[in-house]
Amino acid sequence: MKTEVRAKKQLGQHFLNNLQISEDIALALTTPPHDVLEIGPGMGVLTQFLLNRDDVNLKAVEIDGESVVYLHRNFPDLKVIEGDFLKMELSTVFPGDFNVIGNFPYNISSQIFFKILEYKERIPAVVCMLQKEVAERIVSTPTGKEYGVLSVFIQAYYDTEYLFEVGPENFTPPPKVKSAVIRIKRNARVHLDCDETLFRKVVKGTFLQRRKTIRNSIMAAFPQLKGTEHPFYQLRPERLSVDNFVELTNFVQSTLTEE
Repeated sequence: MKTEVRAKKQLGQHFLNNLQISEDIALALTTPPHDVLEIGPGMGVLTQFLLNRDDVNLKAVEIDGESVVYLHRNFPDLKVIEGDFLKMELSTVFPGDFNVIGNFPYNISSQIFFKILEYKERIPAVVCMLQKEVAERIVSTPTGKEYGVLSVFIQAYYDTEYLFEVGPENFTPPPKVKSAVIRIKRNARVHLDCDETLFRKVVKGTFLQRRKTIRNSIMAAFPQLKGTEHPFYQLRPERLSVDNFVELTNFVQSTLTEE
């Protein structure tokens, strides 16, 4: 592919140049609905394969003005929204549910997922390529060394799959890290059986001092819990599943309510 858009470091741009990998990413999106939003299409190396699918109604959001001009010129039928995905009101993009796909910029991939979680009732599935370390964090299970806040938040509402790795040589310019493609699909959990705002505080609070036991980290986050006991206190946060964190959240709430 002729390079007509300059990769911008401040936008975390590394353009995928391997067409087979691009097609594999496009084909990994298998879950309805028909409407799909691509994040950061760049020069359309993934876009072209999505446009070839009869079962996909595609829109793309691109923050880079140079890329927007390129996309309009080379993909005139593509609906391109020029703007920042992180600042978008996603409910205005499609009238109903929609899936998300893209080669996510490394520097904002976690923020993209937090944004997706805000619209979890509207987004059944996501297929994306991102930095390998972040991908491993998202799919990591309890006791895994990569398991953390992002793992818990995403797995509370989505099933995660690690699909395949992509080496730096497949990009222009080559990044200094490896990449990976993952797929997440909405699970059956409609809502958590606890206060979800408090759940987020509990998870963040315990992982803030992940090398310490939960007894120490939870006391630092919630001093009101001093003097209480719970079976999880002797564990470290990476040992707790989503359901365990729900249980811990309910314990915290009941204790705070008694204050």
